[in-house]
Amino acid sequence: MTTALTHLGAQGEANMVDVGDKAETTRSAIAEGFVSMRPETLEMILAGDAKKGDVLGAARIAGIMAAKKTHELVPLCHPLLLTKVSVDIEPDPSLPGLKVTALARVTGKTGVEMEALTAASVACLTIYDMAKAVDRAMVISGIRLVEKTGGKSGDYKAGS
Repeated sequence: MTTALTHLGAQGEANMVDVGDKAETTRSAIAEGFVSMRPETLEMILAGDAKKGDVLGAARIAGIMAAKKTHELVPLCHPLLLTKVSVDIEPDPSLPGLKVTALARVTGKTGVEMEALTAASVACLTIYDMAKAVDRAMVISGIRLVEKTGGKSGDYKAGS
């Protein structure tokens, strides 16, 4: 791994990295995030009783849409032709709350870490938005890259 920041020029100016000469490879990334809440809020969401509708379904769709728009939200990200985006949401009674896992995949010249992270983040934000009327004390935490594969820098797995 390099210690140089790839998005900064010699004078410190922001630049989009030129990936034109890089080889196209299959790349994937998995990110996660958590939304902690009161037990009764989790029960309401899982029962499908939120006044705004299907919290889990809306959060999945929001995460997928966000991954596709990452280059519009994060200034130096390249637009990518994503081949796969999925958002899985599982209850975690130990929080209590929900664990969000997002996968992004592309065959291209640059990685999809930011797309996976954006998907997980926006899915968590959507959960908060749809349940905030009953639980404003919810906490979004633990947004992180869990794993990435492909590309020149090789594979990465959190904790290894």
